[in-house]
Amino acid sequence: MHLDPMQPTLVALVLSILLLGLFLKRIRQPEIIGYLFAGIAVGPHGLAIVIDSPLVGHMGALGVTLLLFFVGMEVSPHKLLRGWRIAIIGTLLQICISVAVVWSIGSLFDWSLARIVLLGFVISLSSTAVVLKLLKDRNELDTPVGQDVLLILLAQDMAVVPMLIVLSLLGGQAPDAVSLAQQAVGAVFIVGLGGWLASRESIRLPFAQRFRQDRELQVFAALLTCFGLSFVTATLDLSAALGAFVGGMLVASARETDWVEHSLEPFRTLFVALFFVSVGLMVDLRFVTEHWQQIGLLVLTVLVTNTSINALALRSLRISWRRSLLAGAILAQIGEFSFVLAAVGRQSEIITDYAYQTTVAVIAISLILSAPWIAMVRRLLRVDNAVAPDHET
Repeated sequence: MHLDPMQPTLVALVLSILLLGLFLKRIRQPEIIGYLFAGIAVGPHGLAIVIDSPLVGHMGALGVTLLLFFVGMEVSPHKLLRGWRIAIIGTLLQICISVAVVWSIGSLFDWSLARIVLLGFVISLSSTAVVLKLLKDRNELDTPVGQDVLLILLAQDMAVVPMLIVLSLLGGQAPDAVSLAQQAVGAVFIVGLGGWLASRESIRLPFAQRFRQDRELQVFAALLTCFGLSFVTATLDLSAALGAFVGGMLVASARETDWVEHSLEPFRTLFVALFFVSVGLMVDLRFVTEHWQQIGLLVLTVLVTNTSINALALRSLRISWRRSLLAGAILAQIGEFSFVLAAVGRQSEIITDYAYQTTVAVIAISLILSAPWIAMVRRLLRVDNAVAPDHET
């Protein structure tokens, strides 16, 4: 009998995802929560069926890249340019207020400046993967609130790079000149390509007509478009997902979304699921049960605080309270890039291992509670969708 050692792991993982997904769909909850619970259940801190967490994490990162690529195909460059105030000013305000809130808490416990800035950055980032999945499932990506949220998410993704530079400086590790030069070139490339796409009604991709006639070539052409641009931006020390997003806009500008979406949809479903599984794998159940009161209080504080911070930032740009509060709730959870910042903080000894485990648990639970939190705020605001008129105050 020739049994691949990975086969039992794969069967257990897929079975867990399927059963939990069916159960959550029955109680009208998004499947992504099932993916998270599946990761917790089969992970090294659960049944220990899946031990190779880094491998699943890498595959999950591909899921985020594909998700941003699909979102890019649904976004107009003209709308992005019109919403630059929300993207830049709104995100800067939101990050500054987050750091200020942590500063007010840290001053009571005599935290270092590096720790205050790190934790402020961590809570300021929302989950691109979770939010976009929720908005796409409800067909709200093109609504006013959906566009506000998308602009802030993209700006947050771009802010991760300067955040890492700031943390490196505070941790005593100054970034080298080559890395800074690469990031500057990458920023110019992204802005230039986005501006070029916005200035044209449509473009023509080479060999597009041939790809439409060959199903096998379609898969590889679509993958090359997605991962090719993500590779370019990652090489330039920027977010790989950001390059995939621009690649999606490139495909949309060429009016080739039909065959690209048809070719990559199964890949997106698989890898996005693996991303949420990889998040669940990081949760230490024993640590959570031992410190559940502290972690629960922190999660509640994060959801309330982030909702308020994001709502205030958007309201300062003269967006209605109703629309601002709904957008704030949608952005309330802590995002996947915060795992990266927390890991950098632990490596630089800005935070202890205990603080790192607490941060990981709070991030993961905030992701799990994201959909119920948004649903609760919708009921309080009495809105069934993300269309909140601007004239309401």
